[in-house]
Amino acid sequence: MKNKPDLTDGAEFEIIFVGRSNVGKSSIIRKLTGSKVRVGKRPGVTLKPTHVRLGDLLITDMPGFGFMSGVKERKQDIVKDKIVHYIEDNADRIDLAVLVIDGSSFLEVVARWDERNEIPVDIELFRFLNEVGVPVILAINKMDKIDEDMADHVLDDIVERIGLPSPWNMWQDVVVSVSAKEENLKKLSSCIRQRMHLAKRDDLFRYIR
Repeated sequence: MKNKPDLTDGAEFEIIFVGRSNVGKSSIIRKLTGSKVRVGKRPGVTLKPTHVRLGDLLITDMPGFGFMSGVKERKQDIVKDKIVHYIEDNADRIDLAVLVIDGSSFLEVVARWDERNEIPVDIELFRFLNEVGVPVILAINKMDKIDEDMADHVLDDIVERIGLPSPWNMWQDVVVSVSAKEENLKKLSSCIRQRMHLAKRDDLFRYIR
């Protein structure tokens, strides 16, 4: 039986996608790149990062974190620790992190954590990525579930909870509203290409739709 090739070997530009289970990370990767990402049969099963290799571009789908039905709390902590260690171990290679959140439920999740006087993992990771010097794009997914008239208000509340001053649209190179379901990913694609351009890697544009 042949060993599977190490997709990280020789990668020069890595983008990691992090977020809670069921926020749409894999769907976003598939629609951005045209490449399918292997997913577990149920949330919380996969503990290892899943890689897609396109030239020397490495797309990494990190395991989903947070509350997962049928998954013990200890395993949830292991997922969080593995994500942190992966970022620490590969910070020199990681050129960009896309933190995906569910815009329709994020504020409710934060409120639940507030009741326990705890900081949600999403917010911890946003801070951590900035601390280790990895550029972050906050991709607020499932915007199709939010009333258009309320969208700006919700987005303002989200960026404030993340730790950025509102209004949200003053952070257009950091905060992007998307809807993977409606294939509304143009702003995210543009932000990713902007990061590639800053790294003088315009040759990678062809891999991002």
